[in-house]
Amino acid sequence: MKKLLICFLILPLISTAQMNIDSLWSVWNNQNQPDSSRLNAMLEISWEGYLFTQPDSAFYYAQVLYDEAKVKGNRVFMADALNIQGISFSIRNNYKRAIEYYTQGLKINEEIGNKGGTATALNNIGIVYKNQGDFSQAIIYYTKSLKITEEIGDRESSANAMNNIGVISQDQGDYARAIEYYIKSLKIREESGDKKGTAIPLNNIGTIYQDQGDYTRAMEYFTKSLKIREELDDQKGMATSFNNIGLVYKNQGDFTQAISYYSKSLKIREAIGDKKGTADALNNIGTIYSAQGNYTLAMDYYSKSLEITEAIKDLKGSAAALNNIGFVYQTLKNYPKAIESATKALKIAEEAGVAIKAEEAAKSLWISYKETNQFEKSLEMHELFIKTRDSLTSMNNQKEVIRQKFKYDYEKQAVADSIQNAEANKVKDAQLTAQKAENKQREQQAYLLYGGLSLALIFGGFIFNRFRVTNKQKGVIEQQKQQVDIAFEELEVKNDEIMESITYAKRIQSAILPSEKVIQKHLPNSFILYKPKDIVAGDFYWLEHKNNTIFFAAADCTGHGVPGAMVSVVCNNALNKSIREYNLFDPGLILDKTREIVVNEFAKSTDEVKDGMDIALCSLEGNVLTYAGANNPLWIVRKDANSIEEVKANKQPIGQFDYVTPYTSHKVKLNQGDAIYLFSDGYVDQFGGEKGKKFKPSALREVILSIQEKSMEEQKLFLDNAFEKYRGNHQQVDDVCMIGVKFE
Repeated sequence: MKKLLICFLILPLISTAQMNIDSLWSVWNNQNQPDSSRLNAMLEISWEGYLFTQPDSAFYYAQVLYDEAKVKGNRVFMADALNIQGISFSIRNNYKRAIEYYTQGLKINEEIGNKGGTATALNNIGIVYKNQGDFSQAIIYYTKSLKITEEIGDRESSANAMNNIGVISQDQGDYARAIEYYIKSLKIREESGDKKGTAIPLNNIGTIYQDQGDYTRAMEYFTKSLKIREELDDQKGMATSFNNIGLVYKNQGDFTQAISYYSKSLKIREAIGDKKGTADALNNIGTIYSAQGNYTLAMDYYSKSLEITEAIKDLKGSAAALNNIGFVYQTLKNYPKAIESATKALKIAEEAGVAIKAEEAAKSLWISYKETNQFEKSLEMHELFIKTRDSLTSMNNQKEVIRQKFKYDYEKQAVADSIQNAEANKVKDAQLTAQKAENKQREQQAYLLYGGLSLALIFGGFIFNRFRVTNKQKGVIEQQKQQVDIAFEELEVKNDEIMESITYAKRIQSAILPSEKVIQKHLPNSFILYKPKDIVAGDFYWLEHKNNTIFFAAADCTGHGVPGAMVSVVCNNALNKSIREYNLFDPGLILDKTREIVVNEFAKSTDEVKDGMDIALCSLEGNVLTYAGANNPLWIVRKDANSIEEVKANKQPIGQFDYVTPYTSHKVKLNQGDAIYLFSDGYVDQFGGEKGKKFKPSALREVILSIQEKSMEEQKLFLDNAFEKYRGNHQQVDDVCMIGVKFE
């Protein structure tokens, strides 16, 4: 889950935020201190000491503040206490209670004319509506808050409100407006020298690029934000940055780096006592293991996340964890357990008003009930899923843009309709003129009267004609609007179905890839750089272990995206069969058998299928490496060498080919410190650089030779960065798969 930073507002009463909590308690407990000092100390204790780490405790101390302020007759601090209590409920996703406390605080601030407090309450109410998916209400409250903060010259709060408007615009898909407000917020922060505040819009701009799949720029902004937070030792902010960087790596299919950054985020969350953040990090790590097919570890992390969210009453977090647990059970076909988890998730999501989690739970229940032949319940859940999904997708930005166009057209027609009133007034003016003229010159009475009536008839005809044309235009526009709405609804359904299928295909493809745990067990000093061009890929990496021999390969199937992924499943299965069923150990023979299986599979089609696979396949037993390849070579870098040995592949694919020959096996003896590299052509075929040309194998040779002193993990990061830097603004042209192994 990506982290867009929403800004809560608090009145600028806290002037000593860095004070030690013990010092604050000393002030509070000293009855000789002025009332304002004691109340301010308790405000800081509840805000700085507990709000974002132990929100339930913050609520308690805010109540202490409220009670004391009420006794002292200080309504400003009463409103501040209610604001903190509202935030504590908002953090725990109890939006109904949050609104109650914010509204009470808003009422007090309005009654005493405290504009700063009023802006704070309005902003925080907007956050609740945003979290519930009611973007139109959120924008209304944010805009009201922004207007007040600009009136009173509170630039810091204005920057917060601008940031929050940017978040809403981004959620609606209006990236242009989001960027506009983020930059406005950023400018204010920079002008005021607020480094901590500057990191917030930088982070959010990064999320926009991430949404658009521009991971290079996303990483650039996340890194800028992280650098500021590291300079300030902003632990909470650093944890957010690490989370978002982890998400970038996850989206790129680099699960190793994703887990690494999620773990960094988790470590900080645990250290600062951020229970909600800890639960989120655990849940994120669980999704990685689930995607890798390691359901035991995934369940472990999901369960830990659930335990924390239940303890702190984080309803949204609990629903998320339960949905994920239910998905694992469903994948394992343990439908009773899946139903149990999803039912709990649905109940919590509906209670918290979190529509997206209710949608996930309803979908899970629909499928599980269907698989267990509980068709009546399945239909009920399917209807709920459709209803909830439609509620969510109704906020789709593209659809709203078209609706806004119709709104504009209707407004134009409304202006045209107003001509009626204007012309009617002209008639009245003409009649008055005629009356005055009658008083002055009675002899012209008849002439002027007929003139006025004629003018009235002319205007009446004009009005009638405009009314007829306007109604006709309204009918056409309404009909067009209905047609577009229907077309968009149909398009949304089809698009959702396609995306669901592709996402599920991603899960299937991830399941056939060897897990990080298996790779590290058999090839401990290695890396895998895997960068699919699309959600699913034609490239894949493969590993098998049998009788003390390790088999591993980097494969490139025809195409990329969904077609490539389908071919990859066939080819992966053929490799497994060659070893598991036919007991082949020689890489050349394995490729011969794999080709035979693949050709036979595609021959079943009535259409001629020429799809297939390029591959570099190795077996490692002791220090003897045996390699065979179909179009993809093996590169060897000997220890302390300044050149690369290339073992060439057979120039024929795994698939149909006019001049088929047996694949050649090459035996190579490896020595301590030698490194080998297998790769598909996606890396060297990438366009980029100043002249927009291909990267080429010669450039890859230079890069690999230049990083031999680095660890394999560092080599992977360097190769990844070199690829992205060269690619720049160019689109990734193909899947990338590279395996590096250093022999120890």
